[in-house]
Amino acid sequence: MNQPPATPKLHWDIFCHVVDNFGDIGVCWRLCVNLAQRGQTVRLWVDDASALAWMAPVGAPSVQVLAWTTPFDAHGVTPGDVLVEAFGCDIDPEFIAGYALSITAGGLDLGFCQDLVVCQKCIWINLEYLTAESYAARCHTLPSPVMSGAGMGLTKHFFYPGFTTDTGGLLREPDVLTRQASFDRAAWLAKQGIGWQGQRLISLFCYEPPGLPALLNALAADAVPTLLLVTAGRASAAVQQLLDDENDLKPLWNNGKQLSFLYLPNLSQNDFDQLLWACDLNFVRGEDSLVRALWAGKPFIWQIYPQHDDAHHAKLQAFLEWLQAPASLRQAYEVWNGLPGARSVGASSPLITFEVVQAWQATFAQARESLLAHDDLASQLLDFIAKTN
Repeated sequence: MNQPPATPKLHWDIFCHVVDNFGDIGVCWRLCVNLAQRGQTVRLWVDDASALAWMAPVGAPSVQVLAWTTPFDAHGVTPGDVLVEAFGCDIDPEFIAGYALSITAGGLDLGFCQDLVVCQKCIWINLEYLTAESYAARCHTLPSPVMSGAGMGLTKHFFYPGFTTDTGGLLREPDVLTRQASFDRAAWLAKQGIGWQGQRLISLFCYEPPGLPALLNALAADAVPTLLLVTAGRASAAVQQLLDDENDLKPLWNNGKQLSFLYLPNLSQNDFDQLLWACDLNFVRGEDSLVRALWAGKPFIWQIYPQHDDAHHAKLQAFLEWLQAPASLRQAYEVWNGLPGARSVGASSPLITFEVVQAWQATFAQARESLLAHDDLASQLLDFIAKTN
């Protein structure tokens, strides 16, 4: 029987340019930690690390965070064995030149590299955005020769996270399901200072979704009391603005107090996971929280990152096809994201009806089981490197 290639112990340089303060660095930090837990040494170069102060307040062993400055300052650091460009960011030519030198026989730093064979080969990964669109499988692991500039003669490889066996998988810690199985919802809520009285719990992590006004009105009119746990940042600002508008125009709109609100502080990644585990329905946004909602296995509605050319519409539809979303769930997603032709949401909308949300549970449980059959993203990266070197 052929044995799988041994995983080399490598030094990684992962570069992250922050566009969405929570999403980009959230994905990159989880990747760094996943790799470090597998015996790798990782440096995260990031142009804005401020979110890590609350997202990962205690840091992680074998992960070093370095400022990615303009003009570039390498801090006297020798490039490692693996370069990762997250989400299409361009690593500075000064660093690429140092990397190219380090992997040639003349520039090899034997004190830094642990495996001569690995260090003599280029391992340059372009880590792409997560998508369920078919091109992800077609382009996954394809080589891209560098034809000019400081890296001329080297080769990058595209690496596409994804939902199917022919893509790179999703970030997942080995113990995430074990931790969820032992999760005590009441204890966690009490620790957060959340006065839960048995209401339906809904988490809200969003931008400014088109469906937000109708959602709040529907929850206020619903027979089931709801406590809406609103995350810090744009979600809180959007809700507070809407409440000001509603209270001015319709002072009695939530007169029955069926809908109550609690504004959360910034949560660490661990606490955000537990927020999703605690709630009956989750509203998430972007890439990192989508993946965390999938592992939570609870019904959720995803607000995809909006793009000016509406390319996100096709991306959302591809995800719904992979999910095998029933009609009511598809409608909820389309209304929440403001897709053309989406039917308006009323007080009895399947967006929030308790019975319909309960019916969605089977869809998300099946999706999680399907994903658990695939290797996770960090494992697949390590396997790809081992096989190609």
